[in-house]
Amino acid sequence: MPLAKRSDYGDAKYAGASVDFNEDIEKALQAALLCGFDFIVTPLVHPDYRPPNPGRSEGHAPGQLTPPFKRHEVLYLPSSARVSQVVGSVSTWIDPDSENSLLKSQSVTTLKQQIAWAGHLGLQAVLLPAVPQPMKAAHYSQVVQQALNGLTHMAIWLTVPLSAEHHPSSDSNQLLSAPQNGSGALTAVTVQDPWEWWHQFRAMTDYHNLLGCCLEVGATLPPPQQIERWKGEPIKSILLPTKVFSSNKRGYPVLSKAHQELLVMFFKLRVQVIVIGPRLHSIPEQERTVSTSGSASDHDGPPGSQEHRSASRPSNMTLANFIPVAESANGGFTIHNPGEDHELRSYWEYLCFLFRKLEPLPEQDRLEQDYQDYLQAPLQPLQDNLESSTYEVFERDVTKYSQYEEAVYRALMDRVPDAEASTTVTTLMVVGAGRGPLVRSSMSASKRSGRCIKVYAVEKNPNAVVHIQTMINKEGWENQVTLVYADMREWQAPDLADILVSELLGSFGDNELSPECLDGAQRFLKSDGVSIPQSYTSFMAPVTTHKLYNDVKNYKDLDHFETPYVVKFHRHYLLAPTQPVFTFNHPNQADPIDNNRYARLNYHRDPSAGSAALHGFAGYFECQLYKDVTLNTHPPTMTPNMFSWFPIFFPLREPVYVPAGASVEAQIWRCCASHKVWYEWGITAPCAGPVHNICGRSYYVGL
Repeated sequence: MPLAKRSDYGDAKYAGASVDFNEDIEKALQAALLCGFDFIVTPLVHPDYRPPNPGRSEGHAPGQLTPPFKRHEVLYLPSSARVSQVVGSVSTWIDPDSENSLLKSQSVTTLKQQIAWAGHLGLQAVLLPAVPQPMKAAHYSQVVQQALNGLTHMAIWLTVPLSAEHHPSSDSNQLLSAPQNGSGALTAVTVQDPWEWWHQFRAMTDYHNLLGCCLEVGATLPPPQQIERWKGEPIKSILLPTKVFSSNKRGYPVLSKAHQELLVMFFKLRVQVIVIGPRLHSIPEQERTVSTSGSASDHDGPPGSQEHRSASRPSNMTLANFIPVAESANGGFTIHNPGEDHELRSYWEYLCFLFRKLEPLPEQDRLEQDYQDYLQAPLQPLQDNLESSTYEVFERDVTKYSQYEEAVYRALMDRVPDAEASTTVTTLMVVGAGRGPLVRSSMSASKRSGRCIKVYAVEKNPNAVVHIQTMINKEGWENQVTLVYADMREWQAPDLADILVSELLGSFGDNELSPECLDGAQRFLKSDGVSIPQSYTSFMAPVTTHKLYNDVKNYKDLDHFETPYVVKFHRHYLLAPTQPVFTFNHPNQADPIDNNRYARLNYHRDPSAGSAALHGFAGYFECQLYKDVTLNTHPPTMTPNMFSWFPIFFPLREPVYVPAGASVEAQIWRCCASHKVWYEWGITAPCAGPVHNICGRSYYVGL
């Protein structure tokens, strides 16, 4: 059963347990399920299994093939009903890159056979052992890629130790014997970094979308800055050995604070935990006694407490699952839960305790879950007329319109002294009015400030103007608000505006042509007039995001790699802090006005953060509406509870390996023509790559 009755952290609520090879696997699975686990990881073949020698016929008639397995040697599931609850693990002795020819041959053969058998059973995934020889996995990755190319749904998970010292065959002398030079060859640092092992393996399997990794946690953890890299990788589970736990004063297994923080980080990324290894902590018998007279609590206590044991009891357990053993003194009776006899029960309870301690996701984050790591093409509001449902989504952003109201309020207070409040009428123009939310915000600001305003609501979408007209009539604003059905770039205003209000920003600030629109509209702004917004700056940072790269790659064409996407980043890692890119000010005082831009950005990385993969660039913006009233998606200054804009993602055609301490140098252009605006981007360090989207061949915003 799930670790908790909550859905805000997705599949992280499901935990697995390792189970030794068992011919009666259904019984072992049932025991794990009764304990509370949701799936098991078990060997596909007996630990002593070795493939038969192909030269031996074992008494078969000529032409008769030798079957790879015998019934007692292999994981057998008579029904497909349970396959979703079983992950098969490949034999840990394999070494396809061994210098021993017999071991190499046997390893290649059994690896192919076991993956084929798991596919035949229809298992959800296969768990591969860690690369036996760090940075020497050519044959291993080749066999796995061959298997991946033949799969349609079953995933392959590679075990990767979080720290090199926890590698099964780690030897400090062996690791330190790697060559050290500046030619890009292996170095001691490279060989001792498990992320490097993973990156080499996934690169050689062509970033296949069915390949993921399982991080095996050890007693000691790498520095936090190295762990952060894994946020952008396809982590399928955390392998948590029982030996990394210590005992609390009641004998229950507990984790160090650093390990707890590690699990919390991955829980938030919706990563599952698999407990591996035998029970190493002895729980006193009386601690495992459950009384029906005890009341279950909705809040877990510390591991070993009555509250924790009650709350972590599987909710689908009925009295039929228990065996009464004795009456209690208070008239109740003591019952026995078969699941509590499972050797990993106390570890499952501890995971429940940690998971249930997680702070609930804010309502906004819950609403945005369906958009996390989901590619969306940016809007083209000048070229396309938006649908009513699209307007409706944006209008729910209370924070955004509260900030606009505050900006208009302050501008009105600054422009009109108290003594002139009743006699001065301020002309305010809302350009790109949509269905009218900025008109409503402006009218609210007028009421708050006690200043009189005359509003022109300018909108080119013929369907949206119907909504504005309805709002004007409903609110009785016919004498204050004038509806103008026109393109702001062509409309000839009858008056000059004191305040010009717009919401034309895109996820990168200027990517929905706010500069071009406002430059065209500023001709009817008074010389001392105010534009809201007054300025905006885009920001960009190099990003690791394995999932988004694969999503773009799956389109199998150049166009999608040369298109920027609106994305709610979730599983991602910024390789370096953001840097400012383009800034636009309004009204634009330049003569002549030129909205072409170019930026060269050099990102320096801390060598202690280790190597990383670069899949593209994440973009954000900061917007100054009026003075210190802002709207920001830039993480360091982000406006809380605002959801109108997700960040933007500029993908790279090929992933780029960034060595530890190496800088990333990016080039980006904003290009303008008479009928379109587009971006071009590329990198020149740590290696040079092609400039993307030359001449707007794959993506542009139409004027």
